[in-house]
Amino acid sequence: MKIRELSIEGAWEISPQQHGDPRGMFMEWYRFDKLAEVVGHPLRLAQANLSVSARGVVRGVHFADVPPGQAKYVTCVRGAVLDVIVDLRVGSPTFGRWEGVRLDDTDRRAVYLSEGLGHGFCALTDDATLSYLCSATYNPTGEHAVHPLDEELGIEWPADVALLSARDDAAPTLAQARERGLLPEYDSCWRFVATLGPDGMSHSTGM
Repeated sequence: MKIRELSIEGAWEISPQQHGDPRGMFMEWYRFDKLAEVVGHPLRLAQANLSVSARGVVRGVHFADVPPGQAKYVTCVRGAVLDVIVDLRVGSPTFGRWEGVRLDDTDRRAVYLSEGLGHGFCALTDDATLSYLCSATYNPTGEHAVHPLDEELGIEWPADVALLSARDDAAPTLAQARERGLLPEYDSCWRFVATLGPDGMSHSTGM
C-alpha cells in the first residue's frame, strides 16, 4: 500500500494494492506496521464503527476532547463519499483548513486522522457505507461538533441540499466553538501523541 501525508499535519491517505482475477479481488486495507512507520506509533483498536448514509447526507464535523481524543482510520466499503478532514487545533499552522479525499468501493482508499482533527463526509451515492477503526471508545461527554456549513470553514460539500442530523444542524460555528473553549489545542494534541507507546496507549502520568 502507498501512504501519502495530506496537507494537514497528522492526516494521511492510504491507497491499497488490489489483486484481482476472474474470481474477484483481494487486498490489505489496513496494516498496523506500515501505518505505524509513518504515524510514529500503532493505532490502538478500541472500537469499530459502520455508518450507512443516503446520497446527500452530510455527517460532521465531529471531534473529541484531547486527551484522549479519537484517532480514526476510515474507508468506504460500499458506494462513495467525499471524506473531509478539518484542522480544529487552535495554534496549528493550518487551523481552520480542510481537505477532502474521495473514498469509494473502486479505488478503496482510506484516510487516517490523528487525535484533535475534525472529521466529516458527504455521501455521493445511496447506501454509502463507511467503516471506522477508532483509537478510543465513544465518550458522549467528550464528543463535539462544528457546524459543517459554517461559512468560515467554507467546505465545498458536493450536495445540492445537505441533509444534516439535528445534532449537526445545531452545532456551533468554528468561532463559537473556539469562544466556548471546546476546540483542542495544537500543542496539547502533539504532547499527547508523543506519549503513545508501542501499544498505542498513553504512558504518561500527566495524561
